[in-house]
Amino acid sequence: MLDRLKLAQYAARFARTRAFVVHRGAVPVICAALAASGTIAIASCDSSGSTGPINVAAGRQTFRFDTFGDEKFWTDTLHMNDVVETVDPVTALSVGLKVDADTLPPSVLAAIQAGHVNLRDPATTVALLKLGAVVGVVATVDENNHVTRFGVTCALCHSTVDDRIAPGIGSRLDGRPNRDLNPGAIIALSPALTAAQKAVYNSWGAGRYDPRFNFDGINAPVVISPAYGLAGIHSVTFTGDGNDIEYWNRYVAVTQMHGQGDFSEPRLGIDIHQSPDLVAPRLAALQAYQLGIQAPAPPAGSFDPVAAARGKAVFNGAGNCATCHAGTLLTDANVRLHAPSEVVTEPGYAARSATKMYRTSPLAGVWQHPPYFHDGSAPTLDAVVARYNTVKNLHLTPQQMADLVQYLKSL
Repeated sequence: MLDRLKLAQYAARFARTRAFVVHRGAVPVICAALAASGTIAIASCDSSGSTGPINVAAGRQTFRFDTFGDEKFWTDTLHMNDVVETVDPVTALSVGLKVDADTLPPSVLAAIQAGHVNLRDPATTVALLKLGAVVGVVATVDENNHVTRFGVTCALCHSTVDDRIAPGIGSRLDGRPNRDLNPGAIIALSPALTAAQKAVYNSWGAGRYDPRFNFDGINAPVVISPAYGLAGIHSVTFTGDGNDIEYWNRYVAVTQMHGQGDFSEPRLGIDIHQSPDLVAPRLAALQAYQLGIQAPAPPAGSFDPVAAARGKAVFNGAGNCATCHAGTLLTDANVRLHAPSEVVTEPGYAARSATKMYRTSPLAGVWQHPPYFHDGSAPTLDAVVARYNTVKNLHLTPQQMADLVQYLKSL
């Protein structure tokens, strides 16, 4: 049985190594080695370990591990550091948190697979946090195994794992929306919230989050979106706010993660300034990393290629799909947005945005992230096609609709 002591020893060893790397000058040495190997596109590491604006390796590090100083919110305001000490891994996995198996020692992995790690003991959660193994969560754990600081990163919502060890435990899959994650239920565990606030957060459900609620008080969450396949696309959000990923990264980092930085959006009356800005220096590399995340290819055997070929003809013809899902990117988002009256979903979310419009979502990897539409109102691609057929009066035959679904599954 791999007991608490053994897990704590592994965790303490990891913590000491991380402290050396970050705080005792090893980062520039690592940066130089990565640059020499070609991992870093442009290496300009200074004494603090920062790198040039197109350092993709640094962008991955930011995506996975940078809290932008949001511990001040998650720890000092919500007291999630205290909450997490009471949550066992089974409960954590049930609300969609994921464990990065690649950070765990082989003996720990073997013990988990053999059922020798007590996943119903909150102390195991603390040990996993100390090892840096919980995807999208960064915690500081003291020598008495108390969580003293707790923060979140981009990866919390926009990464998942391949489940190669067990459900929820595996290698990272960056860019994929964590549709198992129930952020509202996690936030609602905070003792700092009122009963009314908790009721709102608990109403969201898995795979949904409302990035406007803390400003307008309207409870209407949207699905967590993919962060892959965005190269060449300027309007990256459901409503096309901003002209690049950096805009939305800044919005989320400052206003949703509650990191320390600046964000201004006159169209929404938002003007936040916090010094020093811990967000801005990370944005270029973060965007570079995200733009390099490719959409996942459909699994072998997941669609009928003959039917998909027929479906492509429907897509470009009778289905009128290519009218908006145009060009090689399968979206017209770079040239126009659409009025709520043009789309087949509810209009309300656009009214809460800076543009008051909707963009056409790109389709690469669309097979991977049900449910569909910004509000998650279509559980399957079949439901998507059926809605368009009805609302747009396309008069597609059942065969055409079935073929179109197969084509979408092939993208």
